[in-house]
Amino acid sequence: MAKRVKKFSRRDFLKTSGVATGALIGGGILGGLIGYNSKNATTTPTETMHGGHTETGTSDKGLMFFTSEREFQVLANATERIFPKDDLGPGAIELGVPYFIDSQLAGQYGSNSKEYMQGPFAIGAPTQGYQSRLTRAEIFRQGIAKMEAESSSRFDKGFSDLEGAQMDEILTAIQKDEIKMEGTTSAFFFRLLRTATLEGAYSDPMYRGNNNMDGWRMKEFPGHQMAYINVIDKAEFQKIEPQSLSGKH
Repeated sequence: MAKRVKKFSRRDFLKTSGVATGALIGGGILGGLIGYNSKNATTTPTETMHGGHTETGTSDKGLMFFTSEREFQVLANATERIFPKDDLGPGAIELGVPYFIDSQLAGQYGSNSKEYMQGPFAIGAPTQGYQSRLTRAEIFRQGIAKMEAESSSRFDKGFSDLEGAQMDEILTAIQKDEIKMEGTTSAFFFRLLRTATLEGAYSDPMYRGNNNMDGWRMKEFPGHQMAYINVIDKAEFQKIEPQSLSGKH
C-alpha cells in the first residue's frame, strides 16, 4: 500500500469524536471536521456539479420521505460537508447516506413511534435524551427549511447553490445554536443530522447507505460474517472481505 501524506483526515476526526472501529457512538458534536477537506467535492453517476455545489438526482433508489427534490439536495449537500470525500475514500453522497436518512425518516425513526412523546417538554442538557415535542421527521424538515432561509438571508442563494465554505458557515451556525428553531434547538437538529450521517456511512447496505460496503472497507471492518473459526487463532490482523446481512460481499 502506498504511503499516505499525514494530514487531518476523516479518520483522525472519527478517532477523536468517539467513533470506534466498526461501531458508532452518537450524540457528539462536529468538533473540527467542518472546514477540513472542504475542497473535496463528491460526485457519483447520479450527481452533477454546478458552480461548486452538488446536485443529487434520485437515481433508481427513489425517495420514501422527501417529496421535494430541492429538500433532498439540501440534505445531501449538508451530509457531504459533514462526511466529505477525501483520499481515504468516498463521502456521504457517494455512500448513499442521503437515501439512508430518507428511508429512516419515512419509518419509525422519523415518527418516534417507539419512544415516549408526551409532555412536559423542556430544553434539556446535551447529555439528556430526546426532549422535543416534534418528531425527527418534523425536526429534519424544519432544519432543512432553516438552512435554506439562512442561506437566502446571508448569501441571497439557496443552500445547494453555495460554495463549500458558505455551506460550512451555515452548518457551523446551526451547530452553535445560533439559528432559532421552533420546538427544538438548531444544536439538537445538528446532532441528529451528524449522527444520522455517520450511521448511514457505516450501516449495513440493506438500509440504503454504505454503498458497496465502502464505509466498512475504509475501516477494514468485516461486516457480518457467519464465523471466524478459520482465523480466530491467528495473531496477525486479518483483512476480511466484508459481508452484508443480505448475504452480499
